[in-house]
Amino acid sequence: MIDLQFGLAPLFLLLLFLVVASIKILREYERGVIFLLGRFWRVKGPGLIIVIPGIQQMVKVDMRVVTMDVPSQDVISRDNVSVKVNAIVFFRVVDPEKAIIQVENFLMATSQLAQTTLRAVLGKHELDEMLAERERLNLDVQQILDAQTDSWGIKVANVEIKHIDLNESMVRAIARQAEAERERRAKVIHAEGEKQAAQSLLEAAQMLSQEPAAMQLRYLQTLTQVAGDKSSTLVFPVPVDLLGKLMGQKEAPPRV
Repeated sequence: MIDLQFGLAPLFLLLLFLVVASIKILREYERGVIFLLGRFWRVKGPGLIIVIPGIQQMVKVDMRVVTMDVPSQDVISRDNVSVKVNAIVFFRVVDPEKAIIQVENFLMATSQLAQTTLRAVLGKHELDEMLAERERLNLDVQQILDAQTDSWGIKVANVEIKHIDLNESMVRAIARQAEAERERRAKVIHAEGEKQAAQSLLEAAQMLSQEPAAMQLRYLQTLTQVAGDKSSTLVFPVPVDLLGKLMGQKEAPPRV
């Protein structure tokens, strides 16, 4: 009897080891892709699952959003300007079966695809578009990545371009361009002001020309303003007709 117990002990320990080794616990954000004798069987998880050692193999997949930093890429814009661009890609696995079976390493594949797509998309645009329309470029890159990674069971949620680095000569050129643009706007605003002032003066002159008395009153007002200066001597012309009206003179009757 004792010999039988000693003979069953190793078998019992082996069975216990197999039971313990077959129990797997997956977290809420994890899934297990199960292969049965090398062939895909099913996707399990989360929670407690059983994987038979030696017969079944499990590949664990994280379903959370992955934040991937795309290294700086040398991009030549459509107007032949060389810049360095880096970005961030946010994606997650939505189909664990495709992510494991359809691609060898979905993280590496997504990173390489993001780099090439970033260069290809930005190379179609000019530098001004890269700097001013970053939101549209983000959307273009995200849509292309999402379409190409769909067969891998990956959903690209967002792409954000972080930095667009320019060389020193290009930075100085952009600064000169911005300064010239500000000067142009200042000249346009000044010209518009002159035009409006000239229009107002023309309207005022037309109104005064319709009423001679108004013109005379305006003339007297101007004299009053000039007389307020600190000048000791003031010389100004006075129209004869205005002086005659002020002194109450009348035109002499014509001689016969």
